[in-house]
Amino acid sequence: MIVLDTHALYWMSLNDARIGRSARLCIDLAWQENQLAVSAASFWELTMLLAKKRIQMPTEVGPWRQGLLNDGLVEIPIDGEIAVHSQSIQDFHKDPADRFIVATCLKGHSLVTSDRKILAWSGKLDRIDACK
Repeated sequence: MIVLDTHALYWMSLNDARIGRSARLCIDLAWQENQLAVSAASFWELTMLLAKKRIQMPTEVGPWRQGLLNDGLVEIPIDGEIAVHSQSIQDFHKDPADRFIVATCLKGHSLVTSDRKILAWSGKLDRIDACK
């Protein structure tokens, strides 16, 4: 499963040019194979960013989320195992959304991200640079 980091999900939905060619191909293939996912934490994070007016969206997050799910995006919930594991990740920064997303991906998924802290992290995480 390919999991989109919050900004990659946002960029993908806007067809933003910041997503690189290689990452776009990976995303498109995963979408076609029903293997494109997002952590539920990303919807929480986007709702907060929208409320703080740090991003703009054509609609509220709820209907936008439902449209993506209807189109085949897989939402991975934050269960107790992910929540507990998110706090035991070693040598990782404190951002709770990033911790939830990385803990989700450590269950055998690849993460599409451009977050330099995540890309540079020394942990065993399969990462795809969203900008390449």
